[in-house]
Amino acid sequence: MLELHRLALRHSVRAVDLVRDDQWELPTPCAQWDLRQLVEHMTAENLGFAAAAEGEREDRTPWEFRASGAGLRADYRASAARVVAAFGEPGVLEGEFWLPRIKDTVTFPARQAVSFHLLDYLVHSWDVAAALGHPVDFEPELVREVAVIAEREVPDGPRRLRPGAGFRPPAAVPVGATELDRLLAALGRSPRWPRRSG
Repeated sequence: MLELHRLALRHSVRAVDLVRDDQWELPTPCAQWDLRQLVEHMTAENLGFAAAAEGEREDRTPWEFRASGAGLRADYRASAARVVAAFGEPGVLEGEFWLPRIKDTVTFPARQAVSFHLLDYLVHSWDVAAALGHPVDFEPELVREVAVIAEREVPDGPRRLRPGAGFRPPAAVPVGATELDRLLAALGRSPRWPRRSG
């Protein structure tokens, strides 16, 4: 799973690196966020998950991203490198993660937590690329693994209708859908975004 996680983060860095300075206000498939807000969220999540992997159990500040002055693309790149390194430390996958953005009263088995992050970053890589109008070519094994995670961890139901929910009810699957299209639709993304007809 860690190798697939590294691939997903690599795709995310490539997508964010494509953002021009005049594109940060573009809309994204995450309806509540423009491109800047989405990448700030992605940066904060990387830093928060890295802190969780490093053993943090109380301090919420790692989840609150503050720009460094180096620029958002550089901040994102650094956060991606940090979370990949943190997940790769010996023994990390045998521990537990405190994820206050998901539920602050429990810890999650590390392997499950890493699977959450893997799913989010494949989808968010696509979100950034879609906002820019760039295709993204994910490895088939990466898409298949994330589809398994999505089926296990993101059931359809009322939770998807809550304000700010990361995933919406399933979208229409387009004719001739690819594996990626089916995964995105299952998670409430229109694979043909921004064309809403599916």
